[in-house]
Amino acid sequence: MGLNARTSEKIAFALLRLATLMVAGFVLFILAYIVYNGYSVISIEFLTEMPRRMMTQGGIYPAIVGTLTLILGSMVVALPMGILAAIYLNEYAGETRTTWLIEMAINNLAGTPSVVFGLFGLALFVKYFGFGPSILSASLTLSLLIIPVIIRSSQEALITVPKEYRESSLALGISKWQTIRHVVLPAAIPGIVTGSILSIGRVAGETAPILLTGAAYYLPRLPDSIYSQFMALPYHLFVLATAGTNIAQTRPLQYGTALVLLMIVLGLNLIAVLIRRHYRQKLKI
Repeated sequence: MGLNARTSEKIAFALLRLATLMVAGFVLFILAYIVYNGYSVISIEFLTEMPRRMMTQGGIYPAIVGTLTLILGSMVVALPMGILAAIYLNEYAGETRTTWLIEMAINNLAGTPSVVFGLFGLALFVKYFGFGPSILSASLTLSLLIIPVIIRSSQEALITVPKEYRESSLALGISKWQTIRHVVLPAAIPGIVTGSILSIGRVAGETAPILLTGAAYYLPRLPDSIYSQFMALPYHLFVLATAGTNIAQTRPLQYGTALVLLMIVLGLNLIAVLIRRHYRQKLKI
């Protein structure tokens, strides 16, 4: 005898709750483990001093500045390009074979390993354009890495805007571009911000692309231009954990660096979530 609808619903909801609790518990366990092992080294000196003695002492200030610079540089390039591409594909380009090929390419790029982007950035920005190992090369490479994510999330956000918004605006004699700019885009901002949140997390945590395009092993000073090499938290953590001279000695520094990286990502994500919430309340979506 089969289960009735109510029993099946209860079982389904129970499994969904269990899956949610397992995921949340796993994430909380990781966060608690990193906090427990890394909080002891967190101090003003650790956050504001230069590294010393081949990174076995001192702070991670250059790596923090490098990471924030990469996030800012890549988002400045990728966000407008991704949004404009999404607008074209969703609002102007019809359902043609060319559009289908473009969207398939975007989907493939979104799943391409980051080391491939790093090799491409090395060949194009570092070698061909002559930018050398630098903040500029790394930021442009990371922007290429996240553009597909921003395009897809922006497209989904634009699709969710009701057609009535467009039709009502056009019926009043407003041009298509003005409709997109003043009606469609404001309504799609919450979804676009969601894509930005995902992009920020990916940029902050990538190691392979910056390793090939400008990250330095040990650089106890701040970069003085966009053509300078830099330190970054993910590469700094990678070096401490795998290639340091005293890996066991620097273990607390490794967890402290991981904790700072997590706090930066969570802090930036929180800002983005608040912006998304503000626009949702403003638009009453």
